[in-house]
Amino acid sequence: MVKPKIWHLIGDKRAGGSNLLVERLSQSALKEDFDFLTLRLEGISAARQEGKPDLIVFHYPCAWRYLWRLLVLKLQAPVYICDHHYCRGFEKEQVKSPWRFRLLLRLAYGLAQGVIAVSGAQKEWMVKTRLVNPAKVTVILPASPLDSFLALAPKAPGETLILGAYGRFAPQKGFSQFLQRVPQMLPPQARFKLGGYGQDEGEIQALAATLPQVELVGAVGDVSEFLSQCDAVVIPSRWEPFGLVCLEAKAAGRAVLAAEVDGLTEQVRDCGLALPLDDVPAWRQAFESLTPQTLKQWGENGRRSAAGAWQTCLRDWGRFFREKTQGGGGEKLADG
Repeated sequence: MVKPKIWHLIGDKRAGGSNLLVERLSQSALKEDFDFLTLRLEGISAARQEGKPDLIVFHYPCAWRYLWRLLVLKLQAPVYICDHHYCRGFEKEQVKSPWRFRLLLRLAYGLAQGVIAVSGAQKEWMVKTRLVNPAKVTVILPASPLDSFLALAPKAPGETLILGAYGRFAPQKGFSQFLQRVPQMLPPQARFKLGGYGQDEGEIQALAATLPQVELVGAVGDVSEFLSQCDAVVIPSRWEPFGLVCLEAKAAGRAVLAAEVDGLTEQVRDCGLALPLDDVPAWRQAFESLTPQTLKQWGENGRRSAAGAWQTCLRDWGRFFREKTQGGGGEKLADG
């Protein structure tokens, strides 16, 4: 039996994020049922020589210059936009002309056969702002293999509260704004370990140099090892359609304190707090409330909710691919 051909079109050259998700999907048990090809738009001509695809998943951020590409791709196969990029928080923080931005998304989503949202909050924003017909939206939560996180032992409480954060040093992640408020937010017994690198690195290093409670640890090669040192994880993102860091922290059994934005809000139910990013008193109160009992309970709740996330992700993608290429649901569960 010939496997359906699935093209994943990826425009992000950075490691992690959508690239990593597509790589892991393509290497999972789903490859037994589907023929995956990951490529950039400029590689399509060569890929056509191997045959037409049965389905195209467009992972590029929607942009005006891609609208004609979407139109041409439709002639090859049904096209579905998987939107890893845009959300309510992005629009609030980054968009100067909301009407023009929304027009772009309405046109792009309208050209596609459907849209894959990466969180319930993202879908809610899409529908509320009338960017797309709700019937065209499928929610598939991202995930990754979490065994190394699930295997971490609970951290014994100590006299010092260790708060950890990691990710790209970029405006989206909000680390610079968070560090500016550290003197007003962190209780005296707390220490903040920050790992990562990126475009804001110089600014973050300058801020950290004036903050005795902050330790920069550089790029985090082993995330599980980093989380083993933390009592709780802080995610001060300005926007976050989903937020894989939150899922990793939950799988590691760590409480999470996150900005009250987009997909983060729905992830921290029963395992932490979602707080308005600019509400310094609320953050201070939240840090002071982290007792050993609270950390233990939130850690257990988070780990329980994250335990099957990767298997669920594979199941949902597998079901989606089967429905769109074979016209049937199929209940086969890929186990990764």
